[in-house]
Amino acid sequence: MYSLFFKLIFQRMDPEKAHHLAFRWIRLAARVPVLRTFAAAVLAPRYKELRVEALGRRMHGPFGLAAGFDKNAVAVDGMAMLGFDHVEIGTVTAEPQPGNPKKRLFRLVPDRALINRMGFNNDGSAAVAARLAARNPVFRTTLGVNIGKTKVVPEEEAIADYVTSTERLAGHADYLVVNVSSPNTPGLRNLQAVDHLRPLLSAVREAADRTVTGRRVPLLVKIAPDLADEDVDAVADLAVELGLDGIIATNTTIARESLGLASDPALVQETGGLSGAPVKARSLEVLRRLYARVGDRVTLVGVGGIENAEDAWQRILAGATLVQGYSAFIYEGPFYARAIHKGLAARLRNSPYATLADAVGAEHRKVTSL
Repeated sequence: MYSLFFKLIFQRMDPEKAHHLAFRWIRLAARVPVLRTFAAAVLAPRYKELRVEALGRRMHGPFGLAAGFDKNAVAVDGMAMLGFDHVEIGTVTAEPQPGNPKKRLFRLVPDRALINRMGFNNDGSAAVAARLAARNPVFRTTLGVNIGKTKVVPEEEAIADYVTSTERLAGHADYLVVNVSSPNTPGLRNLQAVDHLRPLLSAVREAADRTVTGRRVPLLVKIAPDLADEDVDAVADLAVELGLDGIIATNTTIARESLGLASDPALVQETGGLSGAPVKARSLEVLRRLYARVGDRVTLVGVGGIENAEDAWQRILAGATLVQGYSAFIYEGPFYARAIHKGLAARLRNSPYATLADAVGAEHRKVTSL
């Protein structure tokens, strides 16, 4: 049903306009008590076997919404209603910014992918913090807050910019993510270099601890799939060194040539970050490399090309405690999370693992035991 609706309606619309329309419907549904209760019952079934403990939280399951869909924390309950076990908002910057000029979002339908060069369009950390402070949650969900650098802030002032957002937002976050991997803010990816990343993460950690004294806010970093293997290793080692809580692997890619994309060549060459199915293989490769390096000392979050339950299951076996989706949600529609939950529960029941935690990283243990 949704696939037909997508072809007849959404595919004919400008992608950004379609996003705002769908987003508006989700928000409206979440405001109607009877409707949201019914929708949650249908779209967010709970499987006891999928319960997971991660980042100091007990979650209904491992599958969440990646940052980028709800940039301004206006539909957290709506996304929980659709079955996402955790919702990561943002990316939020210290100052409000409109993002890059339109047109800046493109669908690659034959490739089940998106290209975006949104440029961190958001209301700014002060406005988002006020919205979160006023929020009265309807559904219990884990809230992640993803922060990035304001575009006009020079690279040498990036730490202060991140600290400002941390001070405003850490108190509202169940976990905090430092995004240094979007390709759409000039100079941002330079911060992934360990020499830049170490002082940045240390400053954000100190700011979070200073701002939130009653609990420890878990801190994660989100990295790009385009990092060289030795740089992935360096980030993994830094995460252990700093006692980082987690790594999200991965963000969008700037790669095109090696992905065998089938869409219109002119569309493929649009600048921006490519997400969806074409990122799947490299994101999984990065995740495997990270787990081989850090084991269970750092919580890993797998994202990038998660289209179905099998993709999510493969990330868990490769070392991900949590899994996130975004681009496939555009193509699969409101039953996306439900299908992944159902498929994960079936795979766990048919596996040799007693719990989902037992399955995390299992492919590495199997190889080691051979």
